[in-house]
Amino acid sequence: MKKLVVLTGAGISAESGLNTFRDAGGLWEGRAVTEIASPEGYLANPALVLDFYNKRRKQLLEASPNTAHFNLAALETRFNVEIITQNVDDLHERAGSSKITHLHGELLKVRSAIDENDVLDWKKELILGDLCRKKSQLRPHIVWFGETVPLLKKATEITKTADILVIIGTSMQVYPAASLVNYVKPNTPIYFIDPKPTILKSNFKNLTIINKIASIGTDELLLLLKA
Repeated sequence: MKKLVVLTGAGISAESGLNTFRDAGGLWEGRAVTEIASPEGYLANPALVLDFYNKRRKQLLEASPNTAHFNLAALETRFNVEIITQNVDDLHERAGSSKITHLHGELLKVRSAIDENDVLDWKKELILGDLCRKKSQLRPHIVWFGETVPLLKKATEITKTADILVIIGTSMQVYPAASLVNYVKPNTPIYFIDPKPTILKSNFKNLTIINKIASIGTDELLLLLKA
């Protein structure tokens, strides 16, 4: 089977109702993202940060995978598919995809504030006083602004092995995730699905742009990959 690597961003989950807090000018209820998605913001007001992620977690538990998620899962019958996602939701998993790397963490997990390897599944509210085994406060298992991306090296190695690269629902302007496209082998076919794609066609020889939302775009992708 050919290796098909998929990079996904917020656009693939938007059709499931999961819009990111950065959509409206990078603000959430009038607050800068650094207040709710950075180590400094967490130290300054942990209750505010926990409340933000509790609301996002509740929204995720009420959401469902959409056609785009299911289309990617269906590709596993014909390709060795690996998904690298910037999303913190579990919609790829629920749709049936089996190999997913979450670059920015996972909303339905929490971790110890003093031991990043102490990670727990978590579907309820996270509040001050919820402690890890070492009696330290639990925090969202999310990579915040200013923090390193632990799985970036793994994602880079996966991208290098791609026979086909698919990019869905991401601006490809947020680093370091945006740098992954530069690691594909020369002449690798690239399919970019987004209503407003930003990659310049001149940068990549074998680029196919599908100016569609994720669900419709992946429908088209399945037809193109059968050709």
